[in-house]
Amino acid sequence: MPKLQFTKMNGAGNDFVMLDNRAGDLQLDRAQIAQLCDRHRGIGADGVLIVEPATNGADFRMRYYNADGGEAEMCGNGARCFARYAQRVAGPRDKVSFETPAGVIGAALEGEAVTLRMSDPQDFDRDVEVFVLGAHVRGSYMDSGVPHMVVPVPAIDDVDVRQLGSALRHHERFAPRGANVNFLEERGPGAIAIRTYERGVEDETLACGTGVVASALTFAAAGELAGPIRVLVRGGDELSVGFKRDGERFTDVTLSGPADFVFEGTVEL
Repeated sequence: MPKLQFTKMNGAGNDFVMLDNRAGDLQLDRAQIAQLCDRHRGIGADGVLIVEPATNGADFRMRYYNADGGEAEMCGNGARCFARYAQRVAGPRDKVSFETPAGVIGAALEGEAVTLRMSDPQDFDRDVEVFVLGAHVRGSYMDSGVPHMVVPVPAIDDVDVRQLGSALRHHERFAPRGANVNFLEERGPGAIAIRTYERGVEDETLACGTGVVASALTFAAAGELAGPIRVLVRGGDELSVGFKRDGERFTDVTLSGPADFVFEGTVEL
């Protein structure tokens, strides 16, 4: 069986299998990607990130696949890991750019920390109400590179993230793509804590970078706040979201946080 060289990384607890396909000879199908992400029979990860040559003038192209093997538009925590991994395989650099289906992302690297320059959010709707599990749930919707619903709650520890998150993620309001679901608790001036249910993983994850961005920006819009917004994720890390705000329009959005190497090795496919 062919052996595949990989690196395992995590961004705020969101973990990934990193692969170098700059030579263009790596072809993985959906089942093989899901096998790599399987926590019992594979390496175990929330997703797979692949470095490929760029086609539009960026330094690289980032391909991101969820744990179910489906390709997704963007992953904020994965993008920070991608930047450090690209630096490792392609040579030292302070800045790197890479193309994604959500647009070109820029990253500045300082040691183990990475600051991403995100694409501007789209389709912001502050007042979304859906009926699930016998109740009306109100929140906001934003595409921060990936579609997200953000639901403010009094206490995130009291939320059944798996049950309610799954019901919202599959609601017809978000068809056909579905949406990630974030539950947000205010933790003081300019600070929130969130828990996230991710499509593709189909479970709660320890962090979600685009969910951090969507949650921080909807929180800022509701309170008419300036950045940065500090966001505590389930894995225990705190990330920071910077932005410029003109009413409900956000530009120059940045996401700052850790990106850590865990281990590397080979795996049989």
